[in-house]
Amino acid sequence: MDKERRTFYISKSKLLHRKSELNNSTTDPLGSVVALLKPQPSIAKLVSGGGRWRVERTNMANPFYCAMSEGTCLLTIRDGAPIVLEAGDFVLVPEVFDFTMTSIDPPPRGAPSLRLETGPGVFQLGERDAPTDVRCLVGHCSFGSPDRELLVSLLPTVIHVRAQRRLIALVQMIQEETQSQLAAHDMVLRHLLELLLIEALRSVARTTAEPGMLRGLADPQLALALRQIHANPAAHLSVQALASAAGMSRSTFFDRFHREVGSAPMKYVAGWRMAVAKDMLLDGKIAMSELAQRVGYGSVSAFSMAFLRHVGTPPGAFAASRQAAYVAPQSVQGRSAK
Repeated sequence: MDKERRTFYISKSKLLHRKSELNNSTTDPLGSVVALLKPQPSIAKLVSGGGRWRVERTNMANPFYCAMSEGTCLLTIRDGAPIVLEAGDFVLVPEVFDFTMTSIDPPPRGAPSLRLETGPGVFQLGERDAPTDVRCLVGHCSFGSPDRELLVSLLPTVIHVRAQRRLIALVQMIQEETQSQLAAHDMVLRHLLELLLIEALRSVARTTAEPGMLRGLADPQLALALRQIHANPAAHLSVQALASAAGMSRSTFFDRFHREVGSAPMKYVAGWRMAVAKDMLLDGKIAMSELAQRVGYGSVSAFSMAFLRHVGTPPGAFAASRQAAYVAPQSVQGRSAK
């Protein structure tokens, strides 16, 4: 290779590296978590109710959301206290197992379920002759991330937002797109779900009472450290370096991070690095040596040992088992709740 061509390739390499650094520097923790969760559409339906009614679901382990357009009802998640949902409310549960939705005056437990499907994705609850007093848009989705448990643990257990028109509009768009036959149907739904999650999480970032990523991002100093962690997991990250980025002493930073985020700083760093590594392993388009460097390890052996300790299986075996079991998301076209 002549000198001029070699100089060109070196310059190009530096430019691409700088571009990558600039892209990484603007990575937002909330956006990176939602992107890594890989929300996939499942069910979206329009529900109306009249009189006394009850809907119960068990053993779901999937995200659930509801946007109220009219009326009032009760939502009970597992054995928690009932949440009163009113017109204009939006609720999102990143991982729900058991929940019950009822009219304000619910029927007794064990009463016959009064539910009628009046059209594709359209359901009527309660007595057939009772006037409709509740209308809502309800949806379920799934998370395609190989580390969904970790990522979900960073989010609030329940997100309840009042009077957010943007959220209601997004849910309406998801409902309309679910029923459509338009081109790029699945892609549009996936992007709408990402927007819905981000908008919901942004709406409660400053009010959440639970320790987690959102509460950390609401702290201006901790947010600086969290952005550094998510922007470049390959960087040399230590408690002292993160404390300096946050403009705090090491001990103050450690205590505040643990209190607000709910995890020791380096445990959070390790968890995020492994989540990124799992995603790249599942993709299968990168050499193990490069993958190790991208998540902050100097060698394949160091990464493999850390991965084995964190996940319980070597990275190669993890990738092989997940790729064999992976099933591409199916189209939701024409799918309705049963």
